[in-house]
Amino acid sequence: MGLFTLVMSVYGLAVIFACSGVNLASVRLSSEKAAILERNALNKREYVKCSSSVIRSCLGYSLIFSLTASAVLFSFSTLIGEKLLGDPRCVTSLKIVSVSLPAISATSALSGYFTGIRKAYKNALTVVIEQFLKISVTSLALSITVPSFSDPVEYACIAVVGGSAVAEAFSLIVGSILYFTDSKVPAGVTPGDGDNTECVSIRADLKETASISLPTAVGSYARSGLVTAEHLLIPGGLRKHGLNASSALASYGIMQGMVFPLILFPSALPASFSSLLIPEIAGLSATGDRKKIERAANKALSVSLMFSVGVSAVFLNFARDFGMTLYDQPDAVTGIMIMAPLVPVMYLDSTVDALLKGLGAQLDSMKINIADAAASLLLVFVLVPLLGIYGYMITVYFCEILNLILSFTRLVHVAGFKPSVVAPLVKSLLSAAFTSALYIFLETFSFASSISSPLWIVSFSLFYIIIAFFFPLGNHFRLRIDVFRGRISFS
Repeated sequence: MGLFTLVMSVYGLAVIFACSGVNLASVRLSSEKAAILERNALNKREYVKCSSSVIRSCLGYSLIFSLTASAVLFSFSTLIGEKLLGDPRCVTSLKIVSVSLPAISATSALSGYFTGIRKAYKNALTVVIEQFLKISVTSLALSITVPSFSDPVEYACIAVVGGSAVAEAFSLIVGSILYFTDSKVPAGVTPGDGDNTECVSIRADLKETASISLPTAVGSYARSGLVTAEHLLIPGGLRKHGLNASSALASYGIMQGMVFPLILFPSALPASFSSLLIPEIAGLSATGDRKKIERAANKALSVSLMFSVGVSAVFLNFARDFGMTLYDQPDAVTGIMIMAPLVPVMYLDSTVDALLKGLGAQLDSMKINIADAAASLLLVFVLVPLLGIYGYMITVYFCEILNLILSFTRLVHVAGFKPSVVAPLVKSLLSAAFTSALYIFLETFSFASSISSPLWIVSFSLFYIIIAFFFPLGNHFRLRIDVFRGRISFS
């Protein structure tokens, strides 16, 4: 687990450079150009021309950066593995990662296009196929014994990375098929019959793509570099605290490979919600309708809070079930219990970031994230040698809370109003407390031992949802997420 985590720390930085903000450019260009076409009632032929120019410019941009990243990582994989990571077993895995970068970047561009034209279901289909193939190929590779690999850990890491590379290449093929068979017309839009006789600007070019992507990309480089440096410092800091090399890597692996993937797994839902939120807020911002922006922001933050507090309550009450059932690791149980209260902060921050990007303040979000990463690097350098893995946990808490405070403050300034989060926060906390108290009470009965952990978790979650979302506390609203049209609305 520790070896794979080291490889993934470099992988994350390489993917950031390979993509270089192309997804955001693809989302904005496709949605903005489509809005112009719709407003001018242009015909379907113009939609096809527009989408082709957007995809050409975004794919051209992505290839420039992804091929460069691929060549650099492949050429320096030995140096990175042996000198920087301090483990020669990483070299082969890093070379495999380098080959997959162009496919990852191109898929990101296609994904942004589908989000921009409100066809996010195509992204979902691509992801499902990719994950299925990744699991299948990785499982098959792990079941095969290769005599040339004397170290089973090295081979296991290669199998996982290789499975991911195969799945990512296939994901690009699926995305390309979906694009070429697409109507090129946004969901819910009926093309007009007009021609572009007034020469309305609907074409995208590489310069326009770069103007959107590069500012965000530069910030991402800096932040990712700081995060990668932080991850590389942690094992060394743990060794300075008194752990041997093996124990240090194991402790690091438990947090990065067990605890954080688990508590962040439910964030897939708010992350998808946030990706749909960006074009909707951008559209409202373009029309200058501040009242609708305020209403949409308040509802989005309310939903994010109620969902994240519920997830946090589940992890707090069932930490032992998750840690021992999934990992059979007491240390993982401790890590889950300690990090669970931070879940609302993490999830809410992603929603605030989406609102900032929708309002055109992605540079502000980038600066805040860089400051967060720099503070995290400094605290890891100071606290981990002194306090061990708990020093890392303190660092995560401090930086996540700092990031949310700075982001929320900036949102208030950019949006021109103060979002209402107190009422939904209180409602969520009361709902979580009531559900937790009921669960603890029911556990005292003899029949409780006959109920399986998954059933308890599902029952707990459903009861919380009923209390938090449907019980008459606070303001009522309806959130509508149209999966097939890839858009959200509030009422």
